[in-house]
Amino acid sequence: MRRAMHYDATGTALVVVDPYNEMLAEGGKVWPRLREVAERVGTREHLEQLLTAARQAGIPVMYAPHRRWRPGDGAGWQHTPRPHGAVVQAHLFAEGSFGGRWYAPLAPGDSDVVAYEHWGMSGFANTDLDLQLRMRGIERVIIAGMTAPGCVEGTARHAMELGYLVTLVTDATAAYSNELMNAAHHLNGPLFAEHILTTQEVITALAGTPTAGDGH
Repeated sequence: MRRAMHYDATGTALVVVDPYNEMLAEGGKVWPRLREVAERVGTREHLEQLLTAARQAGIPVMYAPHRRWRPGDGAGWQHTPRPHGAVVQAHLFAEGSFGGRWYAPLAPGDSDVVAYEHWGMSGFANTDLDLQLRMRGIERVIIAGMTAPGCVEGTARHAMELGYLVTLVTDATAAYSNELMNAAHHLNGPLFAEHILTTQEVITALAGTPTAGDGH
């Protein structure tokens, strides 16, 4: 997984999962639980670098956002799975709130695509992410964002099931503990990811990626 490689710009996309203030900004409800790991690996800086490299390489950037809490969410439900319950009970990513806004350095650009919001762990479940990727002829997805053992892993596993070739970016994500980070990348990741790389390794690969206009 450390061999030199390049990505095909016409068949590769970067998928950024849940880059909300709630997860990444001072004042976010979840940030205090993620801070130690995020600051150790440089999550925020690496996500910015990854976005810049992807845009410069001319590959599509897709956002897979979590459901923003809205009044009435969960009302009348007979059971509430844990991921849903966290959003409903803590009003995570509440629409219109600070936590529910994009972390500013990672906000979508004009040419980026924002998929429908996902309720659980997968950015593909009940959203248009698969459609958006397939309509662009995407075969490989580079997946980063928040959190490594949660929605990043859930989205990456689902991507593999749908036939995509998956790259995980080990330092452009975070988790509640070092143990969870290790499990997500080095224990679970090899089961579904084609490549498990650092941000710098991905950037190096993208630097050698011909853009769609190069005629390759």
